[in-house]
Amino acid sequence: MKIRSATVADLDVISEMLGEIEEYYGGENTPGDHAQIRTALFGERPHASVLLALDDDDVVGLASYTFLWPAAGADSSLYLKELYVREHARRRGVAAELMMALSEAAGLAGCSRIEWTADTENPPALAFYAAQDAERRAGKVFYRLEHNER
Repeated sequence: MKIRSATVADLDVISEMLGEIEEYYGGENTPGDHAQIRTALFGERPHASVLLALDDDDVVGLASYTFLWPAAGADSSLYLKELYVREHARRRGVAAELMMALSEAAGLAGCSRIEWTADTENPPALAFYAAQDAERRAGKVFYRLEHNER
């Protein structure tokens, strides 16, 4: 297995996987818009980075992340937004490999920690994160304010 950073050449597979992620969470499998992906990942001011897990030439997993500041004091943190492994590749160590690559990216960027959220209705994800010795944090409430103007 190989983990590498996504490039513009990966727009099609990222688009497909975004549709799969939507379906995984109960929505429709609608591929992501190429223009939005290009702007978000490869534009003048990228909003996020993506790591891809490959088994030979087959893209089997994706991790989307960004950096947050401040974390502790004036430190930065790596924020994992999405960790997804395609169904045919699950339970083969793909997610663990992506987490190791994220840890390496965080270290190279000087981050003091990696942070993320997980849906309480996603027992496989919760079990995976517990197996990674991730500390489950209490005392935070997740909020969202939609901004639909584009």
